[in-house]
Amino acid sequence: MAEAELTTIARPYARAAFAYAIESGDPRENLAKWSTMLALLASAVDHDVIRERLDDPMLTSGQEAAFLREFLSGELDTPAQNFVQILAQYGRITLLPEIAELFELLKAEHEKTVKVEVRSAFEVSEAEVTALAETLHRYLQREVELSTSVDATLLAGVVVKAEDTVIDYSIRGKLRKLSQALS
Repeated sequence: MAEAELTTIARPYARAAFAYAIESGDPRENLAKWSTMLALLASAVDHDVIRERLDDPMLTSGQEAAFLREFLSGELDTPAQNFVQILAQYGRITLLPEIAELFELLKAEHEKTVKVEVRSAFEVSEAEVTALAETLHRYLQREVELSTSVDATLLAGVVVKAEDTVIDYSIRGKLRKLSQALS
């Protein structure tokens, strides 16, 4: 199934989990709790051994849900266990990574935060990180959680990724664009 289709199918489940977290008690605490639980579930479903077990055609939806609940025993509260049961009932367990990702986007929008990933050909100084975070804060009108990494394959320059926006100021990116233009 195409990634866009998976996102479309996962979106109502992410919204339901988000709405529940907001409406049932302290939103900040519940959002953090649901974020953790969904991340655990997504990681579990992405694990080869667990994915293989869940792909067993002999398992009923109830058995799939029970398997995940047992695997993550003590990590899921009752509403999250019910959420897993509903996903299993409708054959949507494999969507947990997409659901978790969409939940994080909803959470970030609600909290007015954005995670920004900066990949650079060379080490970025603390002063540059601070300046970039301040600039992005003014531009995006959100609190910026900035992470940096070094990627020598960029040759020179930087790639900035914030949610679904990618700004590629790397030499590799410019060479790729030039190659496409000449083709």
